[in-house]
Amino acid sequence: MPLRFFRSPAVRTETAALWRLAWPMLIGQLAAVGMAVADVAMAGHASANDLAAVSLGASVWSIVIVTLMGVMMSVNPTVAHHVGAEEYHRIPHLVRQALWKALGIGLLAFVAANACALVFDGMKLEPEVREMAKRFLHVVSFALPAFSCYRVLYGYSASLNQVKPMMVIALAALALNIVLNWVLIYGHFGLPRMGGLGCAVATLVCVWFNLLALLAWMRRAPAYRRTWPLDRWEGPHWREIRTLLKIGLPIGVTYFAESSAFGLIALLVAEFGAAQVAAHQIALNFSSLVFMLPLSLGVALITRIGHALGEGDPAAARFRAWVGVGLSFGFAILSASFIALFNRQIAAAYTSDAAVAALAAHLLVFAAVFQLSDATQVSTSCAIRGYKVTRPPMVIHMTAFWGFSLPLGCVLGLAPSWLPWRPAAPMAAEGFWIALVVGLTVAAGGLTWFLDHLSRKRLAGPAPLDQARMANRAA
Repeated sequence: MPLRFFRSPAVRTETAALWRLAWPMLIGQLAAVGMAVADVAMAGHASANDLAAVSLGASVWSIVIVTLMGVMMSVNPTVAHHVGAEEYHRIPHLVRQALWKALGIGLLAFVAANACALVFDGMKLEPEVREMAKRFLHVVSFALPAFSCYRVLYGYSASLNQVKPMMVIALAALALNIVLNWVLIYGHFGLPRMGGLGCAVATLVCVWFNLLALLAWMRRAPAYRRTWPLDRWEGPHWREIRTLLKIGLPIGVTYFAESSAFGLIALLVAEFGAAQVAAHQIALNFSSLVFMLPLSLGVALITRIGHALGEGDPAAARFRAWVGVGLSFGFAILSASFIALFNRQIAAAYTSDAAVAALAAHLLVFAAVFQLSDATQVSTSCAIRGYKVTRPPMVIHMTAFWGFSLPLGCVLGLAPSWLPWRPAAPMAAEGFWIALVVGLTVAAGGLTWFLDHLSRKRLAGPAPLDQARMANRAA
């Protein structure tokens, strides 16, 4: 795409419109990830075993909640299309059915998370770490139904261009999480010292706080009155729920493929000791923090593209998609440079253990390398979802992460003796992070090609708008 494209007034106008929608979500997402950062950092300063237990428990927890986020994301493009088409009367029923879906999926996730705790029994772990990791999962699993319902309301609100509530509530939850961690992990105000288990209790409280606070905000704010979904009782309608699942399940599988490729590393390298697990979790934790910027832009893209398609304007949808992808790529260059320059300082901020900090700093170099491909794959996949197309991104992600990343990671990281070709010695976490770079690059390439193909195909309908008209729509 020519450089002059990014210098045009239409692009600057669309960038401003996209950023107005994305930045409050970015603050909210950073605050949400900040809770995980606080958990890891505060547990790390309690003890190495506490950090390892929280890392293991959080690895499974992250896979579950990220998968739930994907399944619930069917609300975003569907509501956005109705908004673009000015079909506001259809939104309340849609959100009510999405909440029924969320409740059912959340309960299934509760069962799955508790079942996953049994995985730790088959791992070579210190007994204290194993038991604490299991208890961590048992406690936070009670937050999963609330988390599912919150993500439905999140998508509903974002598609109405109402993003401030999630930002304010997430910041309040972050403050609450830090205070609860300080009290429960270290045992202040006469309470027993819970160590890493205190992180689980704090997370449970904060997730329920998010849901109740967002409901209270929506009930009072005028922006939701036209489409308020909880003004009357309505039972589940399986046809609508199946439609939402048809869109959401492929996104959930996509998110599972990516999050599991990251999260399973902690389980696979556990046999190399707590230091490897802790270093991986530090690098992953900070990478997740940086990832919130392209993710927030991607969620904003779903809304912008959904509105354009609801208006019957595929040219504007394609235009908005590539502006969003270009903006994400530009920010990725900055984040990659920052991580590469300050990797040691970042690692030292998480832990006082010199060995863990040194290994984490090394892994952060790989995190810097994959920033460009990571930002590209999340922005292109979200743009594709704005078209309500979800299966091809699922196939691309499954191929990238389960076909390339995890197999290559097992070869490099574990070096099993039965393989004809393998490293002379297991590379542990480093081998898996090399494989992540490969997988993210494959995903970015495949998704970029498919977005171009899909957006061009949609142009076969109405004639494209010129850039001046697109600028007016962006404004």
